[in-house]
Amino acid sequence: MELIKEPWPWYVSGPCIAITMFLLLYFGRTFGMSSNLRTMCAIGGAGKYSEFFKFDWKSYRWNLIVMIGAIVGGFIAHFFLSNPTDINLSAETIKDLNELGFKNAGNSLLPPELFAWENVLTLKGISILIIGGFLVGFGTRYAGGCTSGHAITGLSSLQLPSLIAVIGFFIGGLIMIYLIFPILF
Repeated sequence: MELIKEPWPWYVSGPCIAITMFLLLYFGRTFGMSSNLRTMCAIGGAGKYSEFFKFDWKSYRWNLIVMIGAIVGGFIAHFFLSNPTDINLSAETIKDLNELGFKNAGNSLLPPELFAWENVLTLKGISILIIGGFLVGFGTRYAGGCTSGHAITGLSSLQLPSLIAVIGFFIGGLIMIYLIFPILF
């Protein structure tokens, strides 16, 4: 049981992802979490209002099962299989995070400075959630997929638009952490 609680080495997790991607490509499927939002909107009847949602959503049920599995798996992993040890961060990363205001960097995947209820349930916290959610939704739609879709499926099938999107994700992340984050926090 302890083996499953430890972080898996790259030579185990990497081939698992590769086998999954090979099977998806073999069966003509593409992996991506954000496409499930479109499927759920189509199930809810959004096709009455927009052509974008008029498609055979039943052929995407398998992806909804993947999404539900990710949610249930994340719950199980967090509450039953979590290893309470600290995250293995370099001393320089911890120093940088401390300078950004994270007092216990490396002690939690969800730092309380961002995810504690007293920080989320403020005007600033709610504003960040709403604006951030809108920007993520817009970016996902504008890029034709989310990070998992482009970085896992797109890159493994050698799609140039996915490479461009992934480069954009990294540039956006750098802009966020070095330019926007210090202003917000």
